[in-house]
Amino acid sequence: MPFSDEDHPLWEVGNLQRALHAAGVALWSWRVETDAFDMDELAFDLWGLPQTQTVTFEDLSSRIHPADRDRVRTAFSATRALVGAYEIDFRILLGEEIRWISARGLGNDEGLHKGQMSGVFLDVTGRKQAEEGHELLAGEMSHRVKNLLAIAAGLTTLTSRSAGSVAQMAEELTSRLTALGRAHDMVRPLPDNQGRAALLGDLIAVLLAPYDDSGAFSGRIRVAVPRMGIGEQAATTVALVIHELATNSLKYGALSVEAGLLDISGTASDDEVSLVWTERSGPAVAPPADQGYGSKLLTRIITGQLGGSLKTDWSEEGIIVHVTMSAQRLAS
Repeated sequence: MPFSDEDHPLWEVGNLQRALHAAGVALWSWRVETDAFDMDELAFDLWGLPQTQTVTFEDLSSRIHPADRDRVRTAFSATRALVGAYEIDFRILLGEEIRWISARGLGNDEGLHKGQMSGVFLDVTGRKQAEEGHELLAGEMSHRVKNLLAIAAGLTTLTSRSAGSVAQMAEELTSRLTALGRAHDMVRPLPDNQGRAALLGDLIAVLLAPYDDSGAFSGRIRVAVPRMGIGEQAATTVALVIHELATNSLKYGALSVEAGLLDISGTASDDEVSLVWTERSGPAVAPPADQGYGSKLLTRIITGQLGGSLKTDWSEEGIIVHVTMSAQRLAS
């Protein structure tokens, strides 16, 4: 049986408003004819606006993300034609901060009272960020699975060129896949009590060993980088960078052919570490029409996590990738 005002204090206006605010629910009322909004204190805080007597739709629109503004304007105009409840999610800009808001109410004039439509604003920023994180993780997982399948196919082809028998091919392929498994172990952060993760040169050599017939220091892959230790967090990120570059090379570049050569060199200063990934004697390559997921991933982790930059030279002799990294970030 529903409670009435007389038999339960929750339904008193003051208590109800406090309960709504405790749940993060901001109240609004839209005067359809004048286009004016009435909002409670929480709504003003949510929109980052000073409390005033009148707020117009244009005042609110100025805070809506430009990419969402027209969509929100159209959606609000259409709410009177909607049957039942509606929900509109959009972004607003508060300086450099992006905040997600969900506006909810009743359409088809069900929520219209004395020329006003009422509803609530909810801050759904946390939920939207979690959804974006899940989408990013799913995209990266899909990308990694496709890369691993391509690597397995590439290593099978690479091994078949030099194997003299099925047994030898099976042995060499197993060895390469085992080495690849050890390389993937280096992608995971080490426990805190194990100190620095690895030397930079050792990390690169282990990651590239499965792609070389004779080992990273004596075959067609040459590694000559500064002798320096890198931190646990940086080792994970550097491993991802090297793994991505090697995958691309195995698919399209120097590592995809028997005569292909790969050289990784580097320099270091107090502030910056530079690596140059040079491929030679491989198939002709050209810049892609659109930046793929792998390229976007590389750029994001190098700039965001290593404080550096990435530049690709699509030369006729073979691709050259210049990677710069913050020396301080590498040590962490």
